[in-house]
Amino acid sequence: MKKLASVLGILALGGLFITGCSSQSQIDQATSQAETSAQSAATAATNAQNAANQAAQSAKAAQEAAAGAQDSVKRANDAVARLEAEFASSVTK
Repeated sequence: MKKLASVLGILALGGLFITGCSSQSQIDQATSQAETSAQSAATAATNAQNAANQAAQSAKAAQEAAAGAQDSVKRANDAVARLEAEFASSVTK
């Protein structure tokens, strides 16, 4: 009877060990998947940050171009005003 109890005890411990190993394998697999997902998320965050930086640079360039265009419009309006004034003074002579 002692022998049977010992054998059953050893089998029970063996079963627990195998179950534990199986669980550890699942834990390792889940950990690996989580690490892969974290790396993918970090890559996506880096890509998003790079895109945001590029958008900010493009916005700055567009703002500078718009300021230059406004200056050109002001100069053109001034030139037109001078031409109109010169024309008006030449017509009244």
